Amino acid sequence: MISHVFVGVNDFDRAFKFYSAVMTELGHKLKFCEFDQPWAGWMAEGMPRPLFIVGRPYDGNAAERGNGQMVALLAPDRRSVDNAYASALANEGSCEGAPGLRTHYHPDYYGAYFRDPEGNKIGVCCHDPEPR
Repeated sequence: MISHVFVGVNDFDRAFKFYSAVMTELGHKLKFCEFDQPWAGWMAEGMPRPLFIVGRPYDGNAAERGNGQMVALLAPDRRSVDNAYASALANEGSCEGAPGLRTHYHPDYYGAYFRDPEGNKIGVCCHDPEPR
């Protein structure tokens, strides 16, 4: 259903550091990075799509965060949610909701929410039950 998600940023170097750390914790691989553009994209291992891309807006104007907008990234397990959240906070992110169950979505929804250094809201979640 989704080809790619593009998150606009103003400070690409700072954003690249932040997202590289978070994507590593989720097991996603860097597909490309062009510092002269500037933009970079990640994907799940062995999957050509969807891509998660960060970069300067194409129109040359400043990137602005949107109220009510969020990108949620799928984590392979709950531990990855915890690690991605910790990595986000260690790389200039801010908390929007610590890792935990959100049973109002469904009984096994485990997620965390944070903002990147420019204020874009990101979620990470796992929909699988806790292994026994």
